[in-house]
Amino acid sequence: MTEIRGYSEEVEVDMKDPRKDYELYRVTCDELQRLMAEIHEMKSRGAREYAAEIENRRIQSCSHFMTLKKLNRLAHIRLKKGRDQTHEAKQKVDALHLQLQNLLYEVMHLQKEITKCLEFKSKHEEIDLVSVDEFYREAPTTISKPNTTKIDSHQQTLARLDWELEQRKRLALQYKESLANKDKILKEIEIKKEYLSSLQPRLQNIMQASLPVQEYLAMPHDQLHKQYEVARHLPPPLYVLFVQASAYSQACDKKLSVSIEGKVEEAKALFKRPEESQDDESDSEAEEEQTTKRRRPTVGLQLDDKRKEMLKNHPLSVCMELRCKDGSILHLFFYYLMNLNILTVKARVGTTVDVYISVSAGDLLSPHSLLNCLYPNDDGMKTPNPANQYQFDKVGILTFSDYIGELGHPYIWVQNLGGLHFPKDHPEPTVTADNSLSASYMERTIKLLRLRLQSRLALHRQFASLEHGVVPVSSDSQHLFPVKIVSRLVRWSTITYEDFVVIPFTKHIVDAGLARPVDLFFRALIERGTAKLHVAVAMNPGYSSIPPVFCLCLDWKSERTSKTDDNVKAMEGEVNVHCRELQGPKPGHQILTNQLQRLCMCLDVYLETETRDNSVEGPKEFPQEKMCLRVVRGPNRLKPFKYNPPHGFFSHR
Repeated sequence: MTEIRGYSEEVEVDMKDPRKDYELYRVTCDELQRLMAEIHEMKSRGAREYAAEIENRRIQSCSHFMTLKKLNRLAHIRLKKGRDQTHEAKQKVDALHLQLQNLLYEVMHLQKEITKCLEFKSKHEEIDLVSVDEFYREAPTTISKPNTTKIDSHQQTLARLDWELEQRKRLALQYKESLANKDKILKEIEIKKEYLSSLQPRLQNIMQASLPVQEYLAMPHDQLHKQYEVARHLPPPLYVLFVQASAYSQACDKKLSVSIEGKVEEAKALFKRPEESQDDESDSEAEEEQTTKRRRPTVGLQLDDKRKEMLKNHPLSVCMELRCKDGSILHLFFYYLMNLNILTVKARVGTTVDVYISVSAGDLLSPHSLLNCLYPNDDGMKTPNPANQYQFDKVGILTFSDYIGELGHPYIWVQNLGGLHFPKDHPEPTVTADNSLSASYMERTIKLLRLRLQSRLALHRQFASLEHGVVPVSSDSQHLFPVKIVSRLVRWSTITYEDFVVIPFTKHIVDAGLARPVDLFFRALIERGTAKLHVAVAMNPGYSSIPPVFCLCLDWKSERTSKTDDNVKAMEGEVNVHCRELQGPKPGHQILTNQLQRLCMCLDVYLETETRDNSVEGPKEFPQEKMCLRVVRGPNRLKPFKYNPPHGFFSHR
């Protein structure tokens, strides 16, 4: 009976709509809820006359419960059927997915096989065959077979390979013939070497006999030969410097002489054979062991020894002497620091006449600052080799500038003369000396060095006059100024960069970057009557190619600077902006004194064109002696500071 009922209920599930069962379930629940509420109400009244009605409603409730149970069974049957259908569908999906994976694997396998076929390379592809046109042009028809090969690419490739084989056989025969000729030539070279070796003693005897003739004709070939023999022991950067400087001296500059100084034997010891160096090392190690048994060096002594070893110079150095027309000589001594792989230079000035003693010119010919900024921003205070900083950290060297007085300045132009270049963007592990780099910098550097020496000597002479209150104006520059200039230079002195920075009226120059610690700084005082013009000068080391920069402060009745007085600003412009008018004859060594003379002239114009206070009685302190077309002009009341030499009058710019 259970199986028949279950089967009928399963059939009923298939035939019946679930939504109707849901409606029946909702109606049954409502009826059941209503009957329960009525039974509860009748029981609460407690009358016995309702017992029959209560029993009737109880029977109806039981029938509704039976309906709910049936609906529950039907729901469970539907759930089971749904799960079975889902499981069957899932199995079908899994079977299809497995079939898809099998197909994808087969596709991947086929793709790999296709790729292998496409990437297959035959051995003949590694051979660099001649072009097809050249093959048909040079190969004989018995090999090329154009009637067949031009149609079939496979036959064409085989024919090209045959032609390549024929060519290689022919080249192999030529190679054997060339080897035979090489052996023959080598034998001839050996015979000539023997002849030349026997010729050398004869030539030495001839050179020795020609020494008196060389001295008489001032042609020291033997001395040059010795120099070149010593040059063989120079390190590569110094060798490049020596060769290029000697070549430039012989070809372009007879007043430049180059020589080699130092201990040749020590330089030779640096290039000993490996066996000899190993023996020396073993001996030195034995000596060190004996010394270490006697004493144990402290950490400080070890660091000092490491610093000395790191900063060690090569035993040989190159000396250059640049002579000028006035007889002055610039001595340059170039050294090579072997462990740091950089070049340094020391300078010394020699003059044939006595240099005027001047307090303000103390640093002009100083070896420490003479060659500063020969090229822009090259002050030589730090090493140009980026690798040196890591070496310094190992031995406790903070800055290379502490050792410059002992070792010399490592200017960048010195490295260029030695053919050394240290790129900052892409540092190279090894830096070699380049002859072409040295040759490209040689001529310009020699000219700059000679110009620097001449300008410093000219400044030295000028400062001696300025300290005595005399502004020296050459005859070539007299036409730039009027005949009579009343204002005069009272004081000229040198100051430091720190003193220059704290001067109030120099702030705009310092902020603009026109005054740097490597520059030379001076103060001057120009007076006329009660007026005092205070002058601060910043002079670039590249004087006279770069003119000095002037800052002014006029102390008369009140303090006037370029910020408070437009005319003081115009006076600064006369010497700073229009300085090229004051350069004088080339190379312009007189520009400083001409600027000072222009300031004296401008101060006269400023004072003489100043309006007089009528409330003050008596003669005018500064009577107008200069001829001016207009005293003032414009809303700023600018004065005529421009001097017109041909006619001798002043006008506005």
